[in-house]
Amino acid sequence: MCPCCEGLGVVNTINLDKLINKEKSLNEGAIEFPTFEPGGWRWKRYAYTGLFDNDKKLKDYTEEEWYNLIYADNIKLKNPAPQFPKTSLYEGIIPRFERSFFKNEGRVKTGRVAKRFNEVAMEDTCPLCKGKRLNQRVLSCKIKGKDIADCCNMQIDDLRDFIKTIPTDYVNEPVINALNGMLDNFILIGLNYLTLYRITPTLSGGESQRIKLIRHLGSSLTDLIYIFDEPSIGLHPGDVHKLNKLLIELRDKGNTVLIVEHDPDVIEIADYIIDLGPGAGQKGGEVVYTGDLKGLTEAQTKTGRYLSQRKSIKTNIRKARGYLSLKDVVYNNLNRVSVDIPMHVVTAVTGVAGSGKSSLIQSLIKKYPEIVMIDQSALRGSRRSNTATYTGTMDMIRGLFSKANKVKASLFSNNSEGACPECKGTGILTTDLAFIDSVEVTCDLCHGSGYKPEVLLYKLKDKTIVDILSMPVEEAIEFFHNTAIQPALKRLSDVGLEYLTIGQNLNTLSGGERQRLKLANELGNKGNIYVFDEPTTGLHGSDTYKLMKLFDNLTDEGNTVIIIEHNLDIISKSDWLIDLGPGAGCNGGRIIFEGHPEDIIKNKQSVTGKYLRKYLSK
Repeated sequence: MCPCCEGLGVVNTINLDKLINKEKSLNEGAIEFPTFEPGGWRWKRYAYTGLFDNDKKLKDYTEEEWYNLIYADNIKLKNPAPQFPKTSLYEGIIPRFERSFFKNEGRVKTGRVAKRFNEVAMEDTCPLCKGKRLNQRVLSCKIKGKDIADCCNMQIDDLRDFIKTIPTDYVNEPVINALNGMLDNFILIGLNYLTLYRITPTLSGGESQRIKLIRHLGSSLTDLIYIFDEPSIGLHPGDVHKLNKLLIELRDKGNTVLIVEHDPDVIEIADYIIDLGPGAGQKGGEVVYTGDLKGLTEAQTKTGRYLSQRKSIKTNIRKARGYLSLKDVVYNNLNRVSVDIPMHVVTAVTGVAGSGKSSLIQSLIKKYPEIVMIDQSALRGSRRSNTATYTGTMDMIRGLFSKANKVKASLFSNNSEGACPECKGTGILTTDLAFIDSVEVTCDLCHGSGYKPEVLLYKLKDKTIVDILSMPVEEAIEFFHNTAIQPALKRLSDVGLEYLTIGQNLNTLSGGERQRLKLANELGNKGNIYVFDEPTTGLHGSDTYKLMKLFDNLTDEGNTVIIIEHNLDIISKSDWLIDLGPGAGCNGGRIIFEGHPEDIIKNKQSVTGKYLRKYLSK
């Protein structure tokens, strides 16, 4: 480990004045830095130490008090208050900040914490190891002029080629053979563009899942049960083909492999299929088919009908009305890429994982900041936010209750007058245990509703506010028939979210559900440029067709739709394709094809064209 950066590859410096917001602190006696909240458990670890007079202004602190507050480390306190953890040593602000943020490499900083961190901390490459994270003795050991950090920073397929040039003997041959086997599995699963130094928090969910799969492939254990939850997420059809080989290999080693999946190519390799339905949410939960693939295609289930449906390609192509142009883009693996993206049509940006699709779109958004990005990131809102509040229907629902019962509308808000006094409207009671995960229990007074018991005495059509928030969208559409609420609920149904309850908390939604909820709020808008990042994630094939109709409607209403996608149902029905590749990482980053879907199948260089041709032949 490098003694300068302690193995992080970077050195960090702190702007002390900004860290403690010195001017404000001196005048108001308050300290502000990331995760330091007045009244919070971190604050208590200073207020109850016995080291400070809590009524004393910071500007009046002695030199010793300033040192204790800012720099002291691992002090055993003599007379702490009972509220201070008995087994803990005291840390000043800077030692605690360094331990929490500089020495905790895996900690991901988000939101306000990330913003404050960037204001007070500066990060530079370590001058001693030059970012390689190892000490000079280790870095002096080289093979063919390369140290271990050089090898770990190589793209995996390049590393495999380098390893194969190393002469073998009876000492290193077992190690080299094992390493080559592992690297071959990385390449087989389509992760050849990664480096071994890539830190795990930066990996996508699909990449993390495939790395776990590779680890188990090298295991000598058998008779295990493996469960994979949609392993094809984020994979190009060509990579799905490689994934299937690995899943079959796991099975053939004597293991049981269970896969939760929507991708037809993965379903086709199954020896036994269990199909659930017939619908979603309250209309699902039943086993509607068990058996082999042939029987499923003949069954009249949603999955069976989708698999047996004849695939076709779009021929009624919209014409572009203007273009979004990028010239000589150099970003990540893109090297002087130029492209014109047509406006007022549906464009699919395709290519294998790591080919440069996201880099191209990020460059586009940087040039055209008016673009509306609809991805799977978290939705804005408090812990009380739900489907109704996000769609703007909650205020209308409160208004109807207010009018029907002749009381204030705020009474039907669990963030205002109607909030349960015990849990403050959250429906749960949380015990903060500081050093371990918090414990949450359902509030006994409101039974998890978040409302005062007396609020439930008021009804609308014999339904309480809790009854209504527990309704699935599909049922709520009928309940609010001929009201201003119905159109917003109908949009949720249009994007395939009819099974959600209108009071479902936003923090319980999956990434795909969050993305479709954002889409629902955009339906009916005109003149916008939308970018969707893999919107079919987690969608059944029959829902994909429904989603494509929404994209068509958005476009027909005067919008531009750009979709980063691997799904061949979406690709085949787009107006225009931009295919990147031919491979991933340094083997990608080039425009392989621009044109209509029917023309890409003739392009022999395009991996997407190859699999689209197979898709149409089924």
